Amino acid sequence: MSTAIINISSLVTNDPSLGEGPLGLIQDAAVVIDGDRVAWIGETSKAPATDNAVDAEGRAGLPGFVDSHSHLVFAGDRTAEFNARMSGRAYSAGGIRTTVAATRSATDAELEANLTRYLAEALRQGTTTFETKSGYGLTTHDEARALRIAAAHTEEVTYLGAHVVAPEFADDPDGYVALVTGEMLQACAPYARWVDVFCEKGAFDGDQARAVLEAGKRHGLLPRVHANQLGHGPGVQLAVEVGAASADHCTHLSDADVDALANGRTVATLLPGAEFSTRAQWPDARRLLDAGATVALSTDCNPGSSFTSSMPFCVALAVRDMGMTPDEAVWSATAGGAAALRRTDIGRLTPGARADLVLLDAPSHVHLAYRPGVPLVSAVWQRGVRAL
Repeated sequence: MSTAIINISSLVTNDPSLGEGPLGLIQDAAVVIDGDRVAWIGETSKAPATDNAVDAEGRAGLPGFVDSHSHLVFAGDRTAEFNARMSGRAYSAGGIRTTVAATRSATDAELEANLTRYLAEALRQGTTTFETKSGYGLTTHDEARALRIAAAHTEEVTYLGAHVVAPEFADDPDGYVALVTGEMLQACAPYARWVDVFCEKGAFDGDQARAVLEAGKRHGLLPRVHANQLGHGPGVQLAVEVGAASADHCTHLSDADVDALANGRTVATLLPGAEFSTRAQWPDARRLLDAGATVALSTDCNPGSSFTSSMPFCVALAVRDMGMTPDEAVWSATAGGAAALRRTDIGRLTPGARADLVLLDAPSHVHLAYRPGVPLVSAVWQRGVRAL
């Protein structure tokens, strides 16, 4: 069955050959869906006949958001940590280790129920593709089951055994790296597409991170890196050197880091929810964009430092506090996220692309930043099926 969505006031295609500017904007647009793919894009007056029609009634349309960085397989709650941080009090309850303990204690059913809850929450806000990671188990058994659970819900699954050193290896970090690159990796690789590492002071240094990424590559996993979130370090340079699809966070960058991102294939994925939730320095998106780097936006949804599943919220933050224009932020939350996952079938609305489409209760995509916090998503198609 084919369906035409007609009378879209302004449609973001992310294909400049189809419309105006970098977003390929088409006014009074229509999208024809056939199966799970986009079959035709153009003006409503030129739309071909279809089996069904849906009248957008002047709403704006854009590709489904691509959330290329999240941590959704977890259990427990870190409200006390957030409350202490926002109240100016010291907090010493363990951070990530608190979530690790809760996750290890949870059943598979509890972890999956939590995951599906947040996926439904994200879908209601227009996210049609998401990546998610392990990293809250830190044992071979718990990392493998996290990835197995995630793989039932998305093809974009990331092995993050190297999130932090497991508490059992506090006095033997090299021993933990050996586990992450050995037995744990062998158990986890069948469920994952990506390998990731938190390359940061207090987590894994450059040599340890390189060992993790190279081991993952030998098992067929593609690299991505948590890089330069808390301070200057080797993460971004390492990401570019090993051919990582994405360097994520990119808050503290040297000129050499910016040049490396601008001249390589690695996408700079910015995660403004983390800075918002920790009152940290904002990433300088303007600096990266002006240098020619490819920038993605993502939620970093996790229970500790960025407990939001809202891509529209991150778009608004990027415009307000990171120097992006509304057009740039929307591109980065759709096509940019797709680039960070090395995908060409999502993040855009072009013939042959996956039929992931969002309608807004607004006449323009600019309202995502213009009206922050307002639930503007009124309809969502995912893989050609209306999901909202």
